[in-house]
Amino acid sequence: MRADGVSLGKLLLALDTTLVQLIQAPRGLDLPVASAALIDQDDVALGLAAGAGAADVFFLLGLHDVDAMRWIDRHGAAPTAIFVKKPSEALIARATASGIAVVAVDPQARWERLYRLVDHVFEHHGNRADAWYDSGTDLFGLAQSIADRVHGMVSIEDAQSHVLAYSASNDEADDLRRLSILGRAGPPEHLEWLSQWGIFDALRTSDGVVSVAARPELGLQPRLAIGIHHPAVDQRRPPEFAGAIWVQQGSRPLSEDAEEILRGAAVLAARIMSRLAARPSTHTLRVQELLGLTATEVDVGAVARELDVVADGRVAVIGFDTPSHHSRLADILALSASAFRSDALVASNGSRVYVLLPQTSRTTSVTSWLRGTIASLHAELGLSLRAVIAAPVAGLGAAAQARSEIDRALDSAERHPVAFGEVTSLAEARTAVLIDEIVTLITADDRFLDPRVRELRDHDPVLAETLHAYLDGFGDVAAVAERLHVHPNTVRYRVRRAEQLLSTSLSDPDVRLLLSLNLRATV
Repeated sequence: MRADGVSLGKLLLALDTTLVQLIQAPRGLDLPVASAALIDQDDVALGLAAGAGAADVFFLLGLHDVDAMRWIDRHGAAPTAIFVKKPSEALIARATASGIAVVAVDPQARWERLYRLVDHVFEHHGNRADAWYDSGTDLFGLAQSIADRVHGMVSIEDAQSHVLAYSASNDEADDLRRLSILGRAGPPEHLEWLSQWGIFDALRTSDGVVSVAARPELGLQPRLAIGIHHPAVDQRRPPEFAGAIWVQQGSRPLSEDAEEILRGAAVLAARIMSRLAARPSTHTLRVQELLGLTATEVDVGAVARELDVVADGRVAVIGFDTPSHHSRLADILALSASAFRSDALVASNGSRVYVLLPQTSRTTSVTSWLRGTIASLHAELGLSLRAVIAAPVAGLGAAAQARSEIDRALDSAERHPVAFGEVTSLAEARTAVLIDEIVTLITADDRFLDPRVRELRDHDPVLAETLHAYLDGFGDVAAVAERLHVHPNTVRYRVRRAEQLLSTSLSDPDVRLLLSLNLRATV
């Protein structure tokens, strides 16, 4: 991820001590930070880890101390900071000696959660005094404004209970708030209690403020909550539940007008969430422009400079078809792509997620990463994904055309999944795609359908299927008979009978082509 920049101090202030804690900053907190990359143990072991000059801050995912220190020593240009879970004294000392700030990440934090928040900070590059914290334009600003006004700790969640924004925390934050911010599910006993008392149902079905009593035995502090609702397009339907605002009370009582403030905050939150859903970030918009997903004419060179990537040279474009019900999959794929390549560009469009990899001359490692990612998501989340890769592509200027070709392949794969593997190159898919599109055109227009084929299908579907198999099998009677589990003479008889009913001869290549396409179109 890359943007115009924000100081390290402002970045840490925005992330809050719930997620991160500064250990050392040998060069101070005023150094600019504009990009982040991820490195895991496999990257180091395989020699794929990005150089220090490729990003300002690095997230070190599961690196052993020895490998982390070797990585630091290997690069002359020190990054601004490294983010590590449970950094050792040796690693802290080595990083500090190299002028690198060390930021400890809460061990229970999800890396994809931290990645998204850092991306958000980069996008708005502000602090609590800037427009990024303006309650009229940003959920973080709204959360902090509510907290300041009602004297509580605020979090704003979506309909799936994922935390979207939160105010500053203090040492009175309970486990439910802390773990929710870290991207982890709340303690099961807490969630079960809230569910049993109908709290979640009340938030979904009512526009009133819900009071949640303290449960000292669970360490659960008192709360107020209110549902966020979008007006339904059809006025006859109830409003659509979009999320909730939670206010945890600390030792200081909430303000007397806290419920009134929350009712107004729910209206503002609904407006902001609607705008955010309709408006992609500047970074995402630029990637969408490169991929031809907008109607805007693109100055490829200018966009490349803005994204800090090289416009020339061969690139790779990858398209994923994702389950539409999985709301976080685009973020998870972005996390994986950025761990693989710090300059990876990711954008989504509906159920499709696209990864653009600049300067990719060899596709072996890309294909290996693709297969590994798909296998991991299947093993860990039970998801079945399909990907199509276009590579090598002649520069960023050709990325839009490549993405269009990938969409054609993914569309065909939706109609005929058996013809495509989990990972398919554009070259491998081209024949299947063109045949599928031709057959689709024939199916959509009766003028292209030979009525004799339709009559054969209706009159004797067994003859039609045998003829279809015969044409697909290049007239190899023995192979077709084995496939259909019949005697070769049966195949010969059925083919002759089909010729008679169609009043034609299969000795004519044009007839064979026409019948083959029509038989595919009338299945």
